[in-house]
Amino acid sequence: MKKLLEINHSRKSFGDLEVLKDISLSVEESQVLSIIGPSGSGKSTLLRCATLLETLDGGELIYDGVHAARDEGGRAVYAPPAELRKVRNMFGLVFQNFNLFPHYSVLKNVMEAPILVQKRDRKEVEEEARDLLAQMGLADRADAYPFQLSGGQQQRVSIARALAMNPKVLFFDEPTSALDPELTGDILRVIRALAEKKMTMVIVTHEMAFARDVSDYVVFMNEGVIVEQGDPREVIDHPTQERTIQFLRRLTEG
Repeated sequence: MKKLLEINHSRKSFGDLEVLKDISLSVEESQVLSIIGPSGSGKSTLLRCATLLETLDGGELIYDGVHAARDEGGRAVYAPPAELRKVRNMFGLVFQNFNLFPHYSVLKNVMEAPILVQKRDRKEVEEEARDLLAQMGLADRADAYPFQLSGGQQQRVSIARALAMNPKVLFFDEPTSALDPELTGDILRVIRALAEKKMTMVIVTHEMAFARDVSDYVVFMNEGVIVEQGDPREVIDHPTQERTIQFLRRLTEG
């Protein structure tokens, strides 16, 4: 199976705080990888580095064989802008707080990037955007504005917006953390449907049952390192590391 994403020996610090300490992982085509762990473990920073919102201090970042960053003498050296543009077109990102443009309609939110960034034909993009909104159960909300939608609907728009770029890899940063329990189930169903369509995804989540059922692989992070990784049923149901056991026990008790 083809590797779509490789992160090798990645390191990231903010001042004196080392947030990522020699993290390596890879994601194959059609694979769903979930990253779990306590708050402050480095999960979101790893995602932000993988999606070029933050720069690594050291390590490699490779998308489908294209180097976004190479490690040269322990330092991460990034590719030229033209190469990075190519890489940016390979992934989509769904934020926990939706990040929709408030002054754009739902349809325009979904259409904007494919037209401006990918220079695609407006008519074709609109057709695809309406189709994506229909898949998200939002066909009748195309002309609405974000403030007129519930949190769950806004999150479904942001998923449609990410999919409109035809990404090879779709990232989710705690996609349900801003939603109430009822709406959480709604978004998890959408992600589950994408997994069934063999969409390659990396999901940072606190939803353990969901991670176990939908993922092909799970990584447990703590204090900037990968403590345990492997088959979701093994890691979540039968963890071997004391830190993983404590984390999962606390979640169950909570």
